[in-house]
Amino acid sequence: MQFIEKLIEQTIFRARWILAPIYLGLAAALLILCVKFVQELIHIIPRVIEMSEEQIVLACLTLIDVALVGNLLLMVVFAGYENFVSKINVQHHEDRPVWMGRVGMSGLKIRLIASIVAISSIQVLKAFLHVHEYSDRHLIWMVAIHMMFVISGVLLAVMDLIAEKATVLEQQHPHR
Repeated sequence: MQFIEKLIEQTIFRARWILAPIYLGLAAALLILCVKFVQELIHIIPRVIEMSEEQIVLACLTLIDVALVGNLLLMVVFAGYENFVSKINVQHHEDRPVWMGRVGMSGLKIRLIASIVAISSIQVLKAFLHVHEYSDRHLIWMVAIHMMFVISGVLLAVMDLIAEKATVLEQQHPHR
């Protein structure tokens, strides 16, 4: 019976590698974003002289938006792989991000929601720069959805703070 239990546990433990192709796919998505970024940049450069200030701001916001999505993807790939699959063995590499290996699920959630809020903010700003192209209803929905992201972020941060305080109290008084 112990042999079966050990076999089941080993199988479950090794199942984490099923996630590896998913993280590779997300890394490939970074390449797709890079192509889209370059495509957008090539589209902007020849027209920059004739563009209005508002158009330049919108173009820059679009590029920032793509960069933020790329950052979001990279955070998910690094933190997800390290938390669920295996450690990435680049401790002594000079370009290793400082946060790599230290971001747990709590930190990842906060960083993800912060990135989503930033991306949503850019979309709302873009809409307000072209406010005449949107109905009031559409604008209200955009702001409402953005506010839900903001509220979700605040609630996630509060829940993590409560959980952290509960863990500290539990460690201080383990037999309560």
